[in-house]
Amino acid sequence: MNFLTDRKRAQGMGASGQGTHHHWQMMVSSTLLVVLIPAFVITFGLSLGGTYEEVLAFYAKPVPAIISALTLIVGVVHIMREAQMAIEDYMHGLAEKLTYIAVGALCYTMIAVGLFALVKLAL
Repeated sequence: MNFLTDRKRAQGMGASGQGTHHHWQMMVSSTLLVVLIPAFVITFGLSLGGTYEEVLAFYAKPVPAIISALTLIVGVVHIMREAQMAIEDYMHGLAEKLTYIAVGALCYTMIAVGLFALVKLAL
């Protein structure tokens, strides 16, 4: 016989024990993206249509390079967390673990390649 009330069963952070933490991570990254995406579009738009040398000179400045790097990092990490949440919901067992690894490897590779390209462009 179970003597727990409905409130006691529902209290806490959810079935996985990390629901609130994940929610706050997503809220913070979403808020950052609300600011970063328009800033990135503006900086990218300012460099659009220039010659190769003008674009190199533009991204050699710290502000466009930092905005581009932050947008890349926050955006890809946000997408990775969303993908992991979908994997949690719809996959189980070994397939879930292998897909976690594949998504993590793909996202971190995208960040590394993007930052490498940005550094190469900025220097």
